[in-house]
Amino acid sequence: MPSSRPRRSVLYVPGANPRALEKALGLGADAVILDLEDAVAPTEKAAARERIAALLAVPRRPDAPEVVVRLNPLAGGLGIADLAVILPAQPDGLLLPKIATAADIGAFRRAAAETAPGVTVPIWAMIETARAVADPLSIALATDGDYPLTALVLGLNDLAAETGARQVRGRAPMLPWMMGVLAAGRAGGLDVIDGVFNDLSDVAAFEAECLQALDCGFDGKSLIHPRQIEAANRAFMPNEAALAEARRIAGLFDEPRHVGLGVLAVEGRIVERLHAEAAKRLIARFEVIASRGG
Repeated sequence: MPSSRPRRSVLYVPGANPRALEKALGLGADAVILDLEDAVAPTEKAAARERIAALLAVPRRPDAPEVVVRLNPLAGGLGIADLAVILPAQPDGLLLPKIATAADIGAFRRAAAETAPGVTVPIWAMIETARAVADPLSIALATDGDYPLTALVLGLNDLAAETGARQVRGRAPMLPWMMGVLAAGRAGGLDVIDGVFNDLSDVAAFEAECLQALDCGFDGKSLIHPRQIEAANRAFMPNEAALAEARRIAGLFDEPRHVGLGVLAVEGRIVERLHAEAAKRLIARFEVIASRGG
């Protein structure tokens, strides 16, 4: 099932930028993706690996954001070189780019096991190719293995480039793919993170896109700049009405009189166990957010 860990704001941070790395963990994002792929020039890859490994070696506070490293693809050798340096440093997760089929997940798991035997790190998968959105379910269900798949991340810029779909306001050309990936992720029990918004100057449109992603069911939004963090956190923050409803139903099936029941009627509304479990996750996410000061 989806995690109770909040992932409202997931900020990409270039691994080649020492100043950005230094500030990344204190910006207020729920998660940061330290990027070794698109944001790093080929000549800077080796230095960026070492820089990220050094950052991961520093003990993090309990309220620090989740730290995920986006690797390079395995093909060509850059991803293998990344694994050799990053995997022993044990980030909170590894983001795998250009995942097209479930076989790509299997290839990563084999490479990781050979590179650092005994080290297990959760993995996230980028969904950014035409092949991936044609069959996201097979990827989302590739959960068996020592490196648990925990999240899918939409890469709509790459997808637009590959398909020719235009990225217009409202994202009508993309919505069928987005919802297919969302449904696949939920079928696999995964968190699903929306893609980035490219125009830093259009704050209103960014906020609208966050709310659209929330309405669609996404757990959060990936970001390209720290100035987007506050709006994403606010958009995906459980509101008081949702929390009140969650608190009302979360423990219903734990009461002795309801043990063994699968469905209840509460104030004229049907409540199933799945609703209670979702309510518990919502409350748990809120409690983590509250413990960090929002």
